[in-house]
Amino acid sequence: MNTTTFIRQSLENSKGFMMGFFADLKGESLAQPTVNGGNHALWILGHLVYSECSITHSMILGKESCPLQDWKDLFGYGSEPKCDASIYPDFDELLAKWEEVRAFTLSTLDSMSDDDLDKPAPGCPEEWAAFFGTIGLCFGMKITHPMMHYGQLADIRRSLGRPVMMA
Repeated sequence: MNTTTFIRQSLENSKGFMMGFFADLKGESLAQPTVNGGNHALWILGHLVYSECSITHSMILGKESCPLQDWKDLFGYGSEPKCDASIYPDFDELLAKWEEVRAFTLSTLDSMSDDDLDKPAPGCPEEWAAFFGTIGLCFGMKITHPMMHYGQLADIRRSLGRPVMMA
């Protein structure tokens, strides 16, 4: 297996885990954190979609912004979830957008060779080089980022009284 194939499979695996939890939470009040606070499901989904789009366009391709730039204040780095669901795109819209963004991520990956993955990420700020300094590191973050939020969705499910689920 070459590196780009490994990345593709890992991207799909991490997204698949998240989709199991998102599907299970559909129909719930998605803009409510647990009783102990934290990120809520609607923000987590939008944040993952916006972040993936931003990493591809800004970090990997070196463009000034991503097509979802209008979502930066809602979902970008440093944004804070609000409990008013009406300020967010609809859950189904976010899911559809993730499919679109992921398709672009995979087409970008398909254009890369293993050697390309070692190249510096043209849009990486110096202070984030440890995480995004190369194109390969950017793709690696796209794999691990959803898993960082996976535990938050597990907590949300448990606060709703749902049984443990291996998604």
